[in-house]
Amino acid sequence: MVDDWAAGATIGGVAIPGLPDMARMRADRYAKLQGQLEAQGVDGLVLLGSADVAYATGADAPGEDSGRAGLFRAVAVVVRGESAPHLYTAFWDGVPDEFPADHLHGPLFPDLDDGIEHFVHALNGHFSSGATLGVDDQTYPMLRTLGHFTWTDATAVLGAAKILKTVDEVSAIREAQRITEQAMDTVREVLRPGLRQTDLSGIFLRRIFELGATANAIDPIWQVMTPTKAEGPWTVHGDLAYPTSTTDRILREGDIIWVDAGICHQGYASDFGRTWITTAHPSPTDRQTSQFQRWQAVVDAARDILKPGVSALELGRAAIAMNDGVKPWMEHFYLAHGIGTDSAEMPLIGTDLGEGFDGSLIMGPGMVLVFEPVIWEEGYAGYRSEDIVAVTDTGWVQLSGLRYDPFEVAA
Repeated sequence: MVDDWAAGATIGGVAIPGLPDMARMRADRYAKLQGQLEAQGVDGLVLLGSADVAYATGADAPGEDSGRAGLFRAVAVVVRGESAPHLYTAFWDGVPDEFPADHLHGPLFPDLDDGIEHFVHALNGHFSSGATLGVDDQTYPMLRTLGHFTWTDATAVLGAAKILKTVDEVSAIREAQRITEQAMDTVREVLRPGLRQTDLSGIFLRRIFELGATANAIDPIWQVMTPTKAEGPWTVHGDLAYPTSTTDRILREGDIIWVDAGICHQGYASDFGRTWITTAHPSPTDRQTSQFQRWQAVVDAARDILKPGVSALELGRAAIAMNDGVKPWMEHFYLAHGIGTDSAEMPLIGTDLGEGFDGSLIMGPGMVLVFEPVIWEEGYAGYRSEDIVAVTDTGWVQLSGLRYDPFEVAA
């Protein structure tokens, strides 16, 4: 049974479904890519990054390095005007059922000198010399042998297509988040002094796969926060050192833990962030409760004005005003980031790119935001959590839902 979490919310006049229609989602994504190729005058795409290949083709591959996926990485070729992408892969069992057989090919090896001739031959079969092609990664053999094409960064096409999610993409992110939150609920129930950080990771990783996750995307973070910045690791930027790697450190009574984790489910990422207190008898102090309440007020201030047409600059100013004029996020982070096939993608709100960039970034239906402000009190640590929302035709809808233990407030 699926809860009615979307409550009639729409994107582009289409209701957000309780569960994603995967075939429709893949078709809609490809249509967005074709639209951007036409709009930007690009003849095609040559995609080597695993997340980009999955976005263009819907194909799964074994979980390996997120950018390269090893020697047998898949390659996607998108030709402007064609009805389907071409997929070159050794992993045919991950190809969607509806993928046309005449567009499915054996693997290419663009990383190898021994394989580049076959790679060039394949591209010459799709594009004429001088064609303008977007690429997300170029190997040394490619750089040496493919000078007869005009190469451009595929980010312009991919970014424009990815930033506005379809209703099925929003639903897929919600499903990935639901699995993550159920697993985190299991971890939260067993948290106590004497456990190690790695114990929590083991519990979480086992649970996500029991619940149906297809891959883990982020090494789970259980960072114990020191009362002051000076007591933590030194940083070049002078702000908090976050995140730090999980170790076998033993958790002690009263430890303040900043939790962060994310999985991959059906190609889409989740993002979970909370502040927990390690104790056998959860009872936040008045100061800790005040930090949480300020964090919630900052998020609410931004969400109160969030709707299509609002700029990132306006959202940032609303959050800063609620925090008494102080920027409520870390120097090397942001107020909010997007999420989709990658755990962090556009839109990015609260960057160091300046007010011109923030003012030009306008919210639209289908944008997904992960709000992650930080409330820090030097000498008393602080509070950090993450909430995910999707911009709809009239406002926004919540995609995350786990309560804010130990503060006993529902998301």
